[in-house]
This record gives sequence, C-alpha cells and structure tokens, in this order.
Amino acid sequence: MPLWTRRFLITWWPWRALGYVLSAVPLAVAAGAPLGLLAAPWIVLVRRLATGEAEPVGSLLLLVGGAVLLGGAGPFAAWPVAVAERWRLRLADDRPVALTRSRWRRFAYALVLVTAVPVGYAALVVTVLLIVVCAFSPLLVGSGPISFGVVTIVSAGQAVPYAIGGLISLAAVPYLVGVTAAAHAAAARAILHDAGLKAELVEVAQSRARLADAFEAERRRIERDLHDGAQQKLVGLTLQLGIARLDLPDHSPAASAVGTAHQQAKELMAELRELIHGIRPQLLTELGLPAALRDLAGQSAIPVRVRAGVGRLPSPVETTAYFVVAEALANMAKHSGASSGTVTASAQDGELLVEIADDGRGGADPARGTGLTGLADRAAAAGGRLLLSSPSGGPTVVRLELPC
Repeated sequence: MPLWTRRFLITWWPWRALGYVLSAVPLAVAAGAPLGLLAAPWIVLVRRLATGEAEPVGSLLLLVGGAVLLGGAGPFAAWPVAVAERWRLRLADDRPVALTRSRWRRFAYALVLVTAVPVGYAALVVTVLLIVVCAFSPLLVGSGPISFGVVTIVSAGQAVPYAIGGLISLAAVPYLVGVTAAAHAAAARAILHDAGLKAELVEVAQSRARLADAFEAERRRIERDLHDGAQQKLVGLTLQLGIARLDLPDHSPAASAVGTAHQQAKELMAELRELIHGIRPQLLTELGLPAALRDLAGQSAIPVRVRAGVGRLPSPVETTAYFVVAEALANMAKHSGASSGTVTASAQDGELLVEIADDGRGGADPARGTGLTGLADRAAAAGGRLLLSSPSGGPTVVRLELPC
C-alpha cells in the first residue's frame, strides 16, 4: 500500500484500506463465535475465580477441558477464517498469498483476529472520534462542556484552537486508516503466508552476456528504416497501383492484373506494419506504457485487468517492460490454465515495478523452456531483474524490476 506517496489521497488506496478495516469486523465476529464456544470452560473458570467460587478439582477440569476443546477443534474452526482473510488481503496488499497448510498458524491468526485486532481498531476509532470532536467542538460545546480528561472546554472561544487542530488533523484520518490496514495486513501475511510453498519471489537465472545495449539501438534503427523507408515506398506503390487501376477499362486483363497487384501491395503493407509493430509498437511510442499494456491485455486470450499508474518513461525501460509483459501474457494463455490475470505497473523509488499474475495451476519452471530465462536476460540487459513466484497450485506471479 503506497501510503507515503504524494498521490495516495487521490487513488483508490484510502477506500481499499477503509474496506479492509470495515470488513475485519464481521470476520472477527465470525471467528470469535466458534472460538468463544470452545473457550466456554475457561470463561466459566474466570467467572468462578472472580466470584471466589472456584474449587481446585473443578477448576482443573475446566482448565483442561478448555485446552482440549480449543486445541482440538480450534484449528479446524480457524480454516474458513484464514481462507476469507486470504481473499480479503487483496484490498490492502496486491501481492499473492500462499495460504499456509499449518493448522496452528491458521489458529494463531484467528486468535490474533479476536484479541489484538479489536484493540488496535478500538484505538483507531477513539483517535478518529477525538479528531472529529475537536474539529466540531465550537458547535458541540453549546450542548454542554466537553471533557478530554485533563482538559475541559466550556466555551466556543476556548474551543477554537482545538477546532483548528482537529480540522487540520482530519486530513490525517485516511493515513491513520491506511496505517491500521497496512499493519493488520502485514500481521496476517506474516502468519498466513507459507514460504515453504516457495511462493516467495525467487530470482530467475539471468545472463547479461546474451544481450547487449547495442541490440536495442540496432532494433530502433531497423524500425526507423522500415517505417521511414520501406513502408513509405510501399504506400507510394500502393497509391500508384490504385491510380493505374482507375485508368484502365473495367474487366480488361490489364485491370485484373493491376487490381491483383494492388491487393497484394495492400496485404504486404499490412504485414510490414505488423512487423514494425513487433519491433516497437507505435502505440507504445505515441501514448506510453499504460496504453500499450491495455492494448496487450485486450489482445490476450484470457481476461486480463491492467492497473498502470505510471507516466512516460525512458524508451528502453518502456520497451523492455512491454515485451516482458507480452511474453508473460503469451505464456499465461498457453501454459497456466488460468481464467484471469492482472498486470500492475508502478514507479517507486526510481524503479519501475511490473507484476503479471494469474490464477492458474502454477508450477512454472525456467528450466522447462517457457521463455522465462529469455525474459530475465532482457531485464538484465536493461539493468533490472526478473523474479518468479509459481508454487504448485498457483498463483503465478512474474515481477519485473527496472531502474528508471
């Protein structure tokens, strides 16, 4: 979650953070109900201790009974909570989560959800209420004094400094919600994410020796020569054939031959345009990476959603990112068995970060010749690196990092 970027407030992230925080409440209630029933012997024990009615034998039975119930059935009751949290995490963190197979880690997260999370959320609610009360204190003080514990406001004039501070602090509320959501999501990921499934991004083997900077310059030269030379001459030839066809009598042998040549010239021009597009797409040159990525997604055999919040970048960076995404989407359609995919592009700390994810069966391996090593070579030639996460069962994520 890009909390400290200048564009945070004008993106969807504050609303996504709010959605994550609000959706935690029903999830905590759903987790707390079965865990509360399983912990009923302990609750009874605490009540007896509080009232002085506890007996040694009875207390021991209640203590052991609660431990047996929670330890035996708690991990199974926590399973749906962990599954729901895995999907809910998408609101606060775009990175995929490989859900742990450990029942005890799932159980630990359920315990955190019903104990520590309410405390943190209560602190958030109290802080926001305090800011709101301060902001509107000149209006509220008319109904009676406002007490903040050590300070009591009794008049509108006395409330003015607090109102100014509260109004200024209102701008920080989205950040408070974002910090709370980010902290909760980080804790959930730390507990539920299973690095043992190799879902962490593993750097793909790469070699800078196979690609050189001269390759990009040579490709741009070829594109320019084709576009400004051969394509323009072919356009002129097509026009001349069209004019010649108009000057010939209809249904004559010469008109038929010129018409055939004219059609072939147009087909050749279309093929040449596709060839130039393959060297460097015109859309990429004219409109930049976001538009080119959306065009790629539109041509994909499976639905692909694109989120690209970047502006114009250096030409080598845009070109590398474009062709890595193009190859990754082609691999996705051929090998993943996915029903949908996402492409995310963002610029952070002087780097372009591009992630291509799918919901397929996973198991991608650079050693099996799926083109991943070639993509890593392309990234390395641009001074970046390519990383892969593809545990068996999915999801698969290809992450490109390029200095820009």
